[in-house]
Amino acid sequence: MARVLIIDDDEIMCDALSSLVKQMGYAAANAFTLEESLKKVSSEAFDIVFLDVGMPDGNGLDILPRIREAPSSPEVIIITASGDPDGAELAIRIGAWDYIEKTSSIKEMMLSLVRALQYRREKTVSKRRVALKREGILGDSPKMKDCFDLLAQAASTDANVLVTGETGTGKELFARAIHDNSFRAGKNFVVVDCSALPETLVESVLFGHQKGAFTGADKAEAGLISQADGGTLFLDEVGELPLGVQKTFLRVLQEHRFRPVGGKHEKESQFRLVAATNRDLDKMKHRKKFREDLLYRLRSLTIELPPLRERGEDVRALAMCYTARLCERYRFEIKGFSPEFFAALAAYDWPGNVRELFNTLQGAITVAGHEPTLFPKHLPTHMRIQMARASVGKHTPVEAPQSAGIKPANTIPGLKDFRASMEKQYLSDLLTMTNGNIKRAIQISDLSQSRFYTLLKKYKLLTLKAPWHVPSSSHS
Repeated sequence: MARVLIIDDDEIMCDALSSLVKQMGYAAANAFTLEESLKKVSSEAFDIVFLDVGMPDGNGLDILPRIREAPSSPEVIIITASGDPDGAELAIRIGAWDYIEKTSSIKEMMLSLVRALQYRREKTVSKRRVALKREGILGDSPKMKDCFDLLAQAASTDANVLVTGETGTGKELFARAIHDNSFRAGKNFVVVDCSALPETLVESVLFGHQKGAFTGADKAEAGLISQADGGTLFLDEVGELPLGVQKTFLRVLQEHRFRPVGGKHEKESQFRLVAATNRDLDKMKHRKKFREDLLYRLRSLTIELPPLRERGEDVRALAMCYTARLCERYRFEIKGFSPEFFAALAAYDWPGNVRELFNTLQGAITVAGHEPTLFPKHLPTHMRIQMARASVGKHTPVEAPQSAGIKPANTIPGLKDFRASMEKQYLSDLLTMTNGNIKRAIQISDLSQSRFYTLLKKYKLLTLKAPWHVPSSSHS
């Protein structure tokens, strides 16, 4: 039986909706504050949530992402007494199923509920686990999981894909992953950096040219579109494509035919298009800087990559994985991390996203050299200054300062519990650092294979869902 949660401070509205939901054969529950609703969705499973915007303890839209990230991942239908276009746009952008004004008919509300349940059932039945090739793409935060779902969908079709996101979020990595997971994986993945195309030679670079087509054309050259035949053409920074070329490229995208510069006959290229941009193409369209018809062609499916500041859960795993790679590259022993180092990474907003994180870790490891542990001292000065400024005024004075590392007796766990906690954390960090390679983890830990597996089972780190790579041999 489907379960529906109604979040509204209006008891009459809650009773009315609850009654209708029960008449339709579903279970209903109510929550009258945002705080209460978050407790319910974190402890109980719901299929659908009706969420009011104006609540006594805040705006319902503020918790919509947290509701969607709940264990049961319910679909959320926004209901509001005073709807507005901006609110509707925001709701849809952050994951709402529908946005309905309370003045709408009961039939409209119930139809939205029925359709959301139908979608949920069909998605559950048709969804199959796909082992994606994710070379270089790390992260298991809810927002990244949504992106991986879209990646799998994109790879299973030949639709045009537009990958959007800030600089450094990994747009090219996603484009490559779409290609590598598609039936075109054995063909070329051709990158076109639209921001670096010389305006006078754009058409020659894309379409190729015949010998003598222009000064310096001493031989015929195949263009990038020809090279992508049967494979994937990736237009990076597509917002930089000159307007004149946009019109020409639109026809190529429609017909998959083009004429090389100076050529008399058209050629054919059956490429699959993936484009990426960090610019707002809708705004460019309104300013006549980007063709509307081309935009519609580009985004049959859109994948919006989240900035690193919105996927804080991934920072620790990214840092450990990148550090392990860099240490291997520089032939250093794998480094440890002070808790303050991770705290510094978590406190920073990463305007350059994953690319900035990688470069920062590269610098920290270079500064640390052969020192075994990374501390905030190894981070760039501007990051440490930001941390210091942010910490001013946050802490209240302590009446009697304690010695460094000493805690009040009533906050110190027993030695057995402390040892178990540290042991579990060590194993978890080790598996993350080695990207789940158990054979490598055993070598680093200096434990026997049997002892290592015993500890994994003890701390429930060895599960069917864990992406650990089990060694094929049985020796330790």
